[in-house]
Amino acid sequence: MEQVNIPKCQKCNVGDLVPLSDFGSQGSSILYKAWVCTNPDCGYNLKIRNGDIYINEPIMSGVNGRSRQSQ
Repeated sequence: MEQVNIPKCQKCNVGDLVPLSDFGSQGSSILYKAWVCTNPDCGYNLKIRNGDIYINEPIMSGVNGRSRQSQ
């Protein structure tokens, strides 16, 4: 198993920045699409979408979100 060094969040210096992966529109895996601080009081996040980088977008829990369906 590969060991990954998780960086400390530079915004709050309390949480760690953890990588999140997702799937693209064609179903292919996208590794490290986002990095999110583990400190819930911080909420810092960095996301890549269509080659652009977004910082500190609102974070939603996904509990009441819409489910994805194949087209």
